[in-house]
Amino acid sequence: MIQQHIPGINHADSPNFFLMAGPCAIEGEEIALRIAERIVSLTDRLAIPYIFKGSYRKANRSRMDSFTGIGDEKALRILARVGREFGVPTVTDIHESHEAAMAAEYVDVLQIPAFLCRQTELLSAAAKTGKTVNIKKGQFLSADAMRFAVDKVVDSGNSKVLLTDRGNTFGYQDLVVDFRGIPEMRGFGVPVVMDCTHSLQQPNQSSGITGGKPALIETIAKAAIAVGVDGLFIETHPDPANAKSDGANMLHLDLLEDLLEKLLRIREAIR
Repeated sequence: MIQQHIPGINHADSPNFFLMAGPCAIEGEEIALRIAERIVSLTDRLAIPYIFKGSYRKANRSRMDSFTGIGDEKALRILARVGREFGVPTVTDIHESHEAAMAAEYVDVLQIPAFLCRQTELLSAAAKTGKTVNIKKGQFLSADAMRFAVDKVVDSGNSKVLLTDRGNTFGYQDLVVDFRGIPEMRGFGVPVVMDCTHSLQQPNQSSGITGGKPALIETIAKAAIAVGVDGLFIETHPDPANAKSDGANMLHLDLLEDLLEKLLRIREAIR
């Protein structure tokens, strides 16, 4: 199933979950390569299929003075270099229809942000590139409603679809994960991913800077594996406190190895 939906993924025949991980945003070449090298060494040792994640631009920031990127082409070239040097697929977000063809020249998976998962033209444009399309479930939608997002991509001629859960709006400043949604979305015949970091965001803070609860990343990841998720999405950084985007809910890179080893034991126990 993984190879069918994500061509070029390493360890395609592995019984393990796959991992989409990397920094929230591409901050520069050196740090992107450093993060990728560390994660590739872990996933190779643990036989975990891996996709490097990094946003070339952040379009949905709360404040005008928030970091949005280092330049589209510069960031996309860094993503392409990561893919070449480490032999792994790469994924990045797109926000408008015209970005699909541009980003598709550099990455293997196009990601649709949760806020935009109902945008028909965006989904269709992503589908028509022929790349795998990862659709984040809107915080405002039920799991069942995501079948229509899948249909839009498939009806546009592309069956390589992933769905990613990132929690549901719970009041004005919190999110909660309904784990019933994972088996429900898997019933659509596509791999389902749990976003273990964005699901712990605390949006709409009075400062205009999103908060988070990174101490619960392990809890969310364990629960997702226990209910049969296909993949995990984890934003990670060697210095989250000084990351340029979403540092409040990222996993410290030094904690990733121990977490993955624990999750593999759960995966083995439920198989």
